[in-house]
Amino acid sequence: MGNNNEILEILGEKIGLGESKTIDFNIAKLYTSTKIEIPIIVERAAIPGPTVLITAAIHGDEINGVEIVRQLISRKINKPKRGTIICIPILNIFGFLSSDRSFPDGRDLNRSFPGTKRGSLASRVAYHFTNQILPHADYCLDFHTGGASRFNAAQIRVKPGDEELLQLAKVFNAPFTVVSNNLKKSYRSACNKIGTPIILFEGGKSLESNKQIVNYGVRGTKRFLNYLDMLDTKFKVTKPLSNTVIIKKTKWIRAQRSGLIHTKINCNKLVEKGEVLATITDPYGKMLFEVLAPNNGYIINVNQAAIVHQGDAIFHISVEVK
Repeated sequence: MGNNNEILEILGEKIGLGESKTIDFNIAKLYTSTKIEIPIIVERAAIPGPTVLITAAIHGDEINGVEIVRQLISRKINKPKRGTIICIPILNIFGFLSSDRSFPDGRDLNRSFPGTKRGSLASRVAYHFTNQILPHADYCLDFHTGGASRFNAAQIRVKPGDEELLQLAKVFNAPFTVVSNNLKKSYRSACNKIGTPIILFEGGKSLESNKQIVNYGVRGTKRFLNYLDMLDTKFKVTKPLSNTVIIKKTKWIRAQRSGLIHTKINCNKLVEKGEVLATITDPYGKMLFEVLAPNNGYIINVNQAAIVHQGDAIFHISVEVK
């Protein structure tokens, strides 16, 4: 395994062993004719080894992942002892410019894989990425956050029954590892089809940079690279206080009333059945509804909105823990 070729060619650019290069991934222009280029930062060690592809901002409003990859580059963690590290801090540059989850065509890039050559803009980006960049990778790390006002505990997602991915998730050692099926047309699904292991990290919420979540992502990446014998020896690997909690089954707790929500617990907390998680009130002081934990479990997502409607997902709780 690993790109042992002396020359690596991506998008027509050639990078030799021991070389560094930033390549512009250019798919389309803005309607003002302004070029939009996605920088791809490639770092190759003089010694051959695996190729790790690290991506963030598949959804343009997910800032935590951008900051994680930025720190990897800024601190030179992406300069490997052996092998190759390819970093793409912002894959959905269109959404990032407008602080939007999707592409200008309204499509979700993470529901557009493997893409088509003449499809929508999101589909075209997915197509060129899948065919020209992804085949070089032996491993992928992809960083996400919760959508809208929903705050995710730091977690790795792995598909059921994949022991290799589960082992890699234990190496990364986020606080939680959640067993969940691959979504159709997702990046995870595209990697699965070609047999490339992918570690999908979720943490925090959109349009926010959270220092603790970023630290989990950076430290986990260092552990991952160290496991592959790619991390430069000048970097220390932080030993976590505990092993990742493996969650095999979860469920959403939904609002039974509409109103103002007052959250009583923090994300990551282990709660007991019947514990008060939040109260929902009306604006007039006449209604107060308690949201109770339906079972013992870890809270791995909290809706931090101030107002909820009946049926809104407000907490994500583990049901079965390994």
